[in-house]
Amino acid sequence: MNTLIPDKLYFKIGEVVSITGIKAHVLRYWEAEFGAGFRPVKSHGRQRLYRKQEIELILQMKDLLYRQGYTIAGAKKKLRSKTCDQDPANKASEAQLSLRVLQELRSDLIRLRKSLDC
Repeated sequence: MNTLIPDKLYFKIGEVVSITGIKAHVLRYWEAEFGAGFRPVKSHGRQRLYRKQEIELILQMKDLLYRQGYTIAGAKKKLRSKTCDQDPANKASEAQLSLRVLQELRSDLIRLRKSLDC
């Protein structure tokens, strides 16, 4: 799984289709099946916006289902066990990434507020 994912905060469903090779209706189905671990945010226009970590999860699911032959139930179980077994260093790097995303969002909101105040 050496798929190059561009360095962006959010990706529209069409971009995710291009990156992963998974059709949009399959992504929506997986969202319903896999639940909380795979829940893209939605814009005000109700458009799904995926983060890089969700695209990485989609690629893992694709590998488990299509290459390794897992069932959906088996893939869910495998992914759940991976998150439970995650090492502390990886959890710390995820926390740093989340903090970076929040800081970027905050600075974007401040810039937007300043532009609206003019």
